[in-house]
Amino acid sequence: MADLLALSRAVIDEGKGAEAVGPINRINHQLSEIGDGIAMVEAFSHCVLFETNDGLVAFDTSNEHGGGRVVEEVRRWRPERFNTIVYTHGHIDHVGGCGAFVHDAETCRHPRPRVVGHENVPARFDRYDLTNGYNKIINERQFGQFRRRGYDIAGSTSFLPRTSPKPDTVYRDTLKLSVGGLDIELRHAKGETDDHTWAWIPAKKAICAGDFFIWNFPNAGNPQKVQRYPREWAIAIRAMAEQGAELFLPAHGLPIGGRERIRKVLTEVADALDLLVRETLALMNEGARLNDIIHSVTVDPAVLEKPYLKPMYDEPEFVVRNIWRLYGGWYDGNPANLKPARDAVLAAEVAALAGGAPKLAERALDVASRDIRLACHLVELAAQADPTNKAVHALRARVYQQRREGETSLMAKGIFGHAANESKDKSGV
Repeated sequence: MADLLALSRAVIDEGKGAEAVGPINRINHQLSEIGDGIAMVEAFSHCVLFETNDGLVAFDTSNEHGGGRVVEEVRRWRPERFNTIVYTHGHIDHVGGCGAFVHDAETCRHPRPRVVGHENVPARFDRYDLTNGYNKIINERQFGQFRRRGYDIAGSTSFLPRTSPKPDTVYRDTLKLSVGGLDIELRHAKGETDDHTWAWIPAKKAICAGDFFIWNFPNAGNPQKVQRYPREWAIAIRAMAEQGAELFLPAHGLPIGGRERIRKVLTEVADALDLLVRETLALMNEGARLNDIIHSVTVDPAVLEKPYLKPMYDEPEFVVRNIWRLYGGWYDGNPANLKPARDAVLAAEVAALAGGAPKLAERALDVASRDIRLACHLVELAAQADPTNKAVHALRARVYQQRREGETSLMAKGIFGHAANESKDKSGV
């Protein structure tokens, strides 16, 4: 078993990086004991376990492809039944593996575990059914690299696995559970989702945080997903920081031990979110357009170098967009975008002014070294103006591949990489 608390201590206190301690967000399906009767299985979403006098309490189940491996690892640790499963929220990497836990109960002839979650989780499940095709498309763009390595995140037959049950027990604001002598306090807060739960376990002085903390810049801007709530997220994290926890158990990355260490880390994450909210709203209140705001509101690069705030998954610019969407709607302040022309019609006109789509694509490659953002606009117009031109697509692939290589966040890399691969296929390269 790895000493995960020692690893996080080395990262936070000593500034050691991945070259010294290894990956912070690990998917190894290995169980490590974190404390007396507390364990964590590191998976696509971790499963955090508490031993009680009446079976195990599990926070999250990983996804469909990892759930069985999580259960196997737990069984090497403890034979007791799964009494209660808590969904910290309804994302598929947290709920998708639940079918393996239910199957384990059937195989072991244990009672079916109780499943607990916020009252918005069932509505999320219904929405996933309504948007199954769309979610599979964006899952491929965002996480296709993992599928190509043989580890998909989505369900094998549908985005949300059919074997993932809705919660048996739901709550609105708070819920107190008592399982085998262990008291657990569930608390709802908006953040990455509107159905998020974090838990306080008084006897262990422990917090189960779900995705409120992911050892990356908060996933509060995801460009392909529904609304996130940065201000409410910061409020929730500050509440956790003041709870006096000695053990902090996120669903991704390493656990953290020590009251002051936990408080410091969470406060810095909350500060970063509050800054984005405050400065974005200030510019909105002055009448600024969205395009101006995303180029004006930034986070100090030194803050983004902290090991738990690096923009490796989401990034501040995307969070600014989500703040605008939450408080200002979808109109971005540019009148031309209110009722726009078709993309292909605009592209054809611009390409004609440039002397043809190939000329426009060549211009995009020329400016890519000094302004990659502008280059993407130009090459996209070229491809829309002449969508079957192999030479144009060859240039589009080069521009977007260059763009991908210059990005840090998985979100941006996934979208730009998908665009590059799309044009590679069309160009025959």
